[in-house]
Amino acid sequence: MSGRADAALWERVKRRLRTELGEDVFSSWFARVEFEDSDGVTVNLSVPTRFLKSWIQSHYLEKLVSLWTSEMESIRRVELIVRGAVRARAPVKVEKPVLVEEAPQIAPTLLPTASAPIQAVARTEADGAGSPVDPRFTFETFCEGTANRVAYAAARAVAETPAGRPTPYNPLYIHAGVGRGKTHLLHAVAQAARQADPSRKVVYLTAEHFMFRFVAALKNQSAIAFKEGLREIDLLLIDDLQFLQGKSVQQEFCHMLNALIDGARQVVVAADRPAADLETLDERVRSRLRGGVAFEIGAPDLDLRRQILKSRYVAAQVQNNGVDVPDTVIEYVAQSVVSNGRDLEGALNRLVAQWQFTNQPVTMASAEITLRDLVGAREPRRVKIEDIQKIVAIHYNVSKADLLSSRRTRTIVRPRQIAMYLSKTLTPRSLPEIGRRFGGRDHTTVLHAVRKVEELMQGDKHLAEEVELLKRMIDE
Repeated sequence: MSGRADAALWERVKRRLRTELGEDVFSSWFARVEFEDSDGVTVNLSVPTRFLKSWIQSHYLEKLVSLWTSEMESIRRVELIVRGAVRARAPVKVEKPVLVEEAPQIAPTLLPTASAPIQAVARTEADGAGSPVDPRFTFETFCEGTANRVAYAAARAVAETPAGRPTPYNPLYIHAGVGRGKTHLLHAVAQAARQADPSRKVVYLTAEHFMFRFVAALKNQSAIAFKEGLREIDLLLIDDLQFLQGKSVQQEFCHMLNALIDGARQVVVAADRPAADLETLDERVRSRLRGGVAFEIGAPDLDLRRQILKSRYVAAQVQNNGVDVPDTVIEYVAQSVVSNGRDLEGALNRLVAQWQFTNQPVTMASAEITLRDLVGAREPRRVKIEDIQKIVAIHYNVSKADLLSSRRTRTIVRPRQIAMYLSKTLTPRSLPEIGRRFGGRDHTTVLHAVRKVEELMQGDKHLAEEVELLKRMIDE
């Protein structure tokens, strides 16, 4: 059968799809499916994105095979392929652009980060001199799922335990990558604890604010009052602990931590990595944090991403009368934006802004364009120096102890220098930190190693390829 005849069969199949599934479903999933070729047994159709291919295969492949077979009995399979970026695509109807002067003169009302009504970020008397607590960040507006359930339960238990009564979660340490909900949980704990007992002294502080207050107290010669005030707190919440810097600041933080915990006062801490990995933090602080209970908030799975989008979309509808983002587009966002909850909110914000500024309906095609830099974006893997040392040692058939030793044989020195170079280029660690992790070496030794490897790679193509291979092995 000729290609023209096959194309005619595809037109009949599309008409039947439109009739049986409805115009909305057809427009969302099949409007950009194109016929490629057929050998009489297998039909090859193409789609513009991997998401579209996956969705059609999961939900409509049997329907496609059935309709094709009814049109041509020899057809047994339908294959879907993703069209290459260089391939010419079928014309797509382009909506008339809205000229700047025609655009509605309104600022986009972007989504609140929780479904509660937007209020000014408030600081109450209960905050003392703490950082502001956002009234939108409550347990009721927190989306609970598999990735955060344990941390959420521990946070609620802390908030609901009366002041002075010890909990098994002291200190409670919550760690996660950006946008996973650490700050939301800490704000929720602060507000729930105050509601349960208004007399309870609850203070939420970012590490940066704690440093600022401590330095200001030293300058004002009020350090003693500062220390005594902090040690009278019933519930202390510290956010972004990874930013706590300075030897004297960390020493004071450690003294305060010990005083609060020993006095049965509750401490909750959040950071972007496990306490053991906070290499710039004083070892005594890390040890005290490890003595409590630590929970990680993982990346949101598909169900949690759907839940987050649903709650944020409800908030968007309250704030933007008439906003309409189709369910198929919401599902596309949930399937495709996988890095964290903040990116999900950002994606929905963009779609709402697109609807407001263009006065055009949000479609799958326009959403793909609007969100193309977010789709498939994943949080980069956090590389550890220990991982680099392990992989380099295996690759060069030496032991990790050799890399950390003082041995100066060539078979050890070169792998050690390469491991130091990779530690500097693949991690945010400083030269002194890297030196400490390589047997207590001076930062100048690390700097020499980095420069030496860079110099050798410029003249040795084989070494440059070997280093690139190690980078790929570390990133996997």
